[in-house]
Formats: sequence, C-alpha cells, structure tokens
Amino acid sequence: MKALALAATTTLAATAAVADTPELVVYTYDSFVSDWGPGPQIEAAFEETCGCDLKFVGNGDGAALLARLKLEGARSEADLVLGLDTGLIAAAKETGLFSETEVSADYALPIEWTDSTFAPYDWGYFAFVHNTYLTPPANFRALGESDVKIVIQDPRSSTPGLGLLMWVKDAYGDEAPAIWEGLADNVVTVTKGWSEAYGLFLEGEADMVLSYTTSPAYHIIAEEDETKAAAVFDEGHYMQIEVVGRLAGSDQPELAADFMRFMVSDAAQSILPTTNWMYPAVMPSGGLPKGFEALVKPENARLIPADEAPAIRDEALAEWLGALSQ
Repeated sequence: MKALALAATTTLAATAAVADTPELVVYTYDSFVSDWGPGPQIEAAFEETCGCDLKFVGNGDGAALLARLKLEGARSEADLVLGLDTGLIAAAKETGLFSETEVSADYALPIEWTDSTFAPYDWGYFAFVHNTYLTPPANFRALGESDVKIVIQDPRSSTPGLGLLMWVKDAYGDEAPAIWEGLADNVVTVTKGWSEAYGLFLEGEADMVLSYTTSPAYHIIAEEDETKAAAVFDEGHYMQIEVVGRLAGSDQPELAADFMRFMVSDAAQSILPTTNWMYPAVMPSGGLPKGFEALVKPENARLIPADEAPAIRDEALAEWLGALSQ
C-alpha cells in the first residue's frame, strides 16, 4: 500500500510540475522548424534558461503566417510570430495584433533598425541560384529573353515570392509588367513556399530557383559541394530582413519579450548562419562560418521602406497575376 501511495504521490507531483511549466507558442515557417533548420537548436538553447516549454508551430512560408493571424485574430494561440519581413511589417501592424517590445542590440544590418514592434533576427539578399555549369543571365530582361527555366514562389504565401515582386517593381517601376510578360515563359511552376521550390531545383526540374545569395553556403559547408552559385544581376538585389514580433494577446508577455531578446543574443545568432543559411542580424562573437567568404556580395542593395510596401505590393501583385495568367 505504501508503494502504491508513493507512486501516486510521485505521479501527482510530476503532473503538477508539467502543469506549472509555462508554454510559449511561436508561429513560424516550415523550414525553420525542420530537422535541418534552426528550430530544434533554438528551442533547446532557450529552454535551458526560460523554465518553459517552447513550442514552434510551422505554417507554410512567411507570408502565410500573416494570413493565418488575420484569420485567427485575437483568438490565436500564438504568443509570437517569427518569419515576417519588412514587406509585411506595415500590414502586420495594421491588424492591431502586435505589441511594442523593447529589444536593444548592436545590429549588423545594411540599414539602421528603428522599429519598436519587431526585432530582426537575420537578413539576406534574394537571388537566383543555379548550377555552376550554367552561365546565368545578367539581369531580368536577359532572363526573359533566354530559355532558362526557373522556379519561383507565390507572393501571396511566400516572403521570397513577395520579395521577387518588390525586386522587379523597385528596379523597373512602370516597366515591371513588361518584364513579367517576358519572364512568364521561363516559369516552370510557382510553389507555395521556398522549400518546395528549392527541392524542385535540386531535382533538376529547373535551371534556376529563387532563393538567396547565401544559399550556396549550405552546399559549401554542409555538403562540401561547390557546384551551386547565386547569379549576380545588374539591377542589384532586393534585401530581406526577417523579424520576430510579440502578439498583444499573449498570456506570457514577459516570456515572449525574453524570447525576442534571446533571438538577438549571441547564443541564437551563432546558430542561424549554418541552419537558416542567412546573415545574422547581430554578428556572432565567433564571426561568420568559413564558407561565407566565398559568397557573392551585391554592390547595389534594394529595399522598399516598410511603410511604402503595402501600396506597391498590391500594384505589383496585380501586374504579376496579369502576366502569368495569360
């Protein structure tokens, strides 16, 4: 009887401990929480210090996160969202679902960061990745005139897809519709997210895929494969700065703020370059991993200010849909 009583007491104590452990829910994109992504390492590192249960919830690609939040509204179970970017910040703020959070860091970004709602955790340049045996076109016009086949992502669900729209629109303005008409025949398919598109490229379904100038670092470092490269375009390259933000309806507001500060800490920033394969928002104490020095560095960086992005995005999306539906 005493053994049974002791077992029951132990079980009750363990159950109570689990019940007392706060849970922090973070919505993010699928590749972040994959086995090879940063999610598992970030989760383990944060849980070492937070006394909490960090739960990542994958939801397609970056742009799909905002769509889900709009659908769920204040009912969302998320405490934070990780994976929006500067192209979506204004639209995210318009929902009224996010709370200002003080996060201070010595950012190593190409631009000054002053936003008080979102904290940047990594950044990169969009680019078309190809096999090194291919001589890539030098700009969008040349790409449209070529027979090179490309895979891109849907701007309605994917931040790279949206970044491509902004890249073309920023570079060509009123001529953007003509550029898209030229590119329409080059597009093999449009995927919902980055993972699907990159997978099709690796399977040989296309000559080039919309990705990042940092993507070849994965092949160089993880696979010792130097057969992938990023094409440098004359128009320059559009930047992406990925951010994390806290929801106003979070029932763990202080813990959520702690997570945002953790994401710009050396512990997190040192994980990101070789798991998310992007540049860290704050330079890690050990610097960038060997292999990053081999990456191309665009001379002309493009980025539409966050507050101007919504209007430009709507116009660019209409142009894109018009060209690809013909």
